[in-house]
Amino acid sequence: MRFDSYSFRHASTILQEPEFIALYGELINVIEGISDEHIINEHNAFGEMGEDRIPKSISKSINNLLKQRLLEQGWSSESNIFQHNDYTGDAWRLDFAKQSISVEVAFNHSTVTAWNLIKPVLASELNHVQKAIQTRIGVIITATKAMKIAGGFDGAVGYYEKYLEHLAPLRNLLTVPLLIIGLLPPETFIIEDYQLAPRKKIGRVVML
Repeated sequence: MRFDSYSFRHASTILQEPEFIALYGELINVIEGISDEHIINEHNAFGEMGEDRIPKSISKSINNLLKQRLLEQGWSSESNIFQHNDYTGDAWRLDFAKQSISVEVAFNHSTVTAWNLIKPVLASELNHVQKAIQTRIGVIITATKAMKIAGGFDGAVGYYEKYLEHLAPLRNLLTVPLLIIGLLPPETFIIEDYQLAPRKKIGRVVML
């Protein structure tokens, strides 16, 4: 996949330091190694369980591919930020982490944009609640506005350009380096809505 990126608090420079460069290379290789064909195959595979199981967007397919390939590289998935039993639900988990880097894959509702930005900060800062993981830098992977349209994403989903808009007002809260990655649309296909039933839409692959 192709992507744009934005470096907050010198994240791109820090990620080239010896402590981070190999881990960052793994992450970028995983992202760039996912082709349009991989996404199409993963998306269409949902239909093997019935056409009504095909998602409306390619977000699940991208999530699945990222998870499979990062796990193969030894990244942990759904890591708790804190050890305390009161803070172990979905809201208190990182999508992925390995050593010094925490990663959020943010294809969810725009109302949680600020929280998605804050979670890597919680993972990297000291806290009075006992930590389960301690990272030093965060990466947010989201869709650009163009990808959101081409990939069939729901209109309420947050996207790259809006994440960048949140950085200035949240600057005093976002105390650690963050790299915001915005996935660009596929080059060879788009997803079009198809009304399968009165209350069921699926996303069909249309080649360009």
